[in-house]
Amino acid sequence: MPTVTDIADRPAVSVCFKVSVDGLDLGAFTSCSGLGVELTVEDHEEGGNPGFVHHLPGQLKFTNIRLTRPLGPSADQILKWMTETSLIGKRTTARIAACGPDGSEVASWTLDSVFPVRWTGPEMNVESPKICTETLELAHHGFLFGDAIQALESL
Repeated sequence: MPTVTDIADRPAVSVCFKVSVDGLDLGAFTSCSGLGVELTVEDHEEGGNPGFVHHLPGQLKFTNIRLTRPLGPSADQILKWMTETSLIGKRTTARIAACGPDGSEVASWTLDSVFPVRWTGPEMNVESPKICTETLELAHHGFLFGDAIQALESL
């Protein structure tokens, strides 16, 4: 009888998310939300049949990705990248890798046309001390797969 550890398709357990943008390492984050895509649905009512509505696929919508971590020395690097990106208007390619407890990569996502839309620093209050965190929010135009990633890496 196989044990849980023998099963190759174990659930992916992640303790951090490593992020890089065009080869620039932004470091590890403890929280990542917004990795998703939604297909909008357009309703079209048929004129001769009042009881039927056609549901047609529309555009893909990609949600913004929010990355959070304890504040560290690399916050300056993020702010510098954000400022340079806004001045030039350059969109980049980003890679988010979910890492397991042993540091091994359990999953990764490559994002197309990434740009930072928000950085939020820590909320500080002497009456309620807590760990200072920073949050980075990224907008993107979708996910890249296989051939598209290889084409970018060859440039």
